[in-house]
Amino acid sequence: MAENGLASRLYNGEAGLNVVGRRKLWFGVAGVLILIALLSFGLRGFSLGIEFAGGSSFQVPASVGSLDDAEREVNSALAAENTGIEVATAQEVGGTGGDSYELRTAQLDVEQANAVEARIAKDFGINPDQISSNQVSEAWGAQVTDRALLGLVIFIALVMVYLILRFEWRMAVAAVASLFTNLILTAGIYSLVGFEVTPSTIIGFLTILGFALYDVVVVFDKVQENTRGITANNNQTYGDAANLAVNQSLMRSLNTSVVALLPVGGLLFIGAGLLGAGTLKDLGLVLFVGMAVAFLTSILVATPLLALLKNYDPRIQAHNKRVLARRGAIARGEVTGRGAVSPVQATEETLDPDAAALAGAAPKVGARPAGKRPTGTRGGRPGAGGNRPGGAKRR
Repeated sequence: MAENGLASRLYNGEAGLNVVGRRKLWFGVAGVLILIALLSFGLRGFSLGIEFAGGSSFQVPASVGSLDDAEREVNSALAAENTGIEVATAQEVGGTGGDSYELRTAQLDVEQANAVEARIAKDFGINPDQISSNQVSEAWGAQVTDRALLGLVIFIALVMVYLILRFEWRMAVAAVASLFTNLILTAGIYSLVGFEVTPSTIIGFLTILGFALYDVVVVFDKVQENTRGITANNNQTYGDAANLAVNQSLMRSLNTSVVALLPVGGLLFIGAGLLGAGTLKDLGLVLFVGMAVAFLTSILVATPLLALLKNYDPRIQAHNKRVLARRGAIARGEVTGRGAVSPVQATEETLDPDAAALAGAAPKVGARPAGKRPTGTRGGRPGAGGNRPGGAKRR
């Protein structure tokens, strides 16, 4: 019984999950999530880091105490100088255990920053040279964003060219649509939860594009294998073959995603969480979220969208109607359906109303063609004295 379990059937590609046939459900869910993400972009926006919003940062040695002690003293110094602001973020930087603490605030002018730095040094009883302060302009973050957008445009263009040469233009459109869905949903999670956006986050966004593309290509490669010469096969529609490819490559995609998420999870939860390496958090978080979303979009968005686009191809449309007409004839017992796809395995394309009309017009196997009978025959067989040897008229 274990041999017929779900895990075994998934590994053998025999689970029969109707992914392509339920594409309306997946598209509906994806559309709602994209709408929520876009509304969050407009209403909540993003929690921008100091590199994008501009601000000041102070670095103090870890020898002054805990991170909470450092944050409390810096807030006290800010209040004493009447700046009207508080520490926005605080994190450990450096080696294991943290060599120093970095505390970021809103933008301060040079005089305020110097006064706060001097007061921090006095409160901690350390040399002012052990404290460093930096002013970050939001223009630097804007420059990083522009370069990232340029890199995204170049990446998408190269992906389109590669997929068109490797597969076809419909697969290229479906893959790029899946990539954009992945980016929008990942960004939506950042906006809704309030994760801070830093240059490391932008780098992570560009990195997950490569992973998402790899996952899509794995599935599309199997789709291409299953649909090669499909118009000569009257047992499967294009959607059936694509759905079979998803089932056959599902475990491979899942294993790839799990193997990729394990080290990223270690980077995020162990490096940033337990060891306190705050600089790893920004990169690890976007990679973890983006890779998880990429697995779902490559399965539930890319392949169903490809099947939808292919169904507009006149050649595939005609093939699908032939297959559905044959299934209708099989259901009525007019045709023996050796090797035909069962109604349970068939996708929603079986419900095409054109199939019923074609099925009703399909001739029965063994039926005699309509038209006049040949002359000189009787009952469809050669008459007496025909061309049969020895067919001379008896006396």
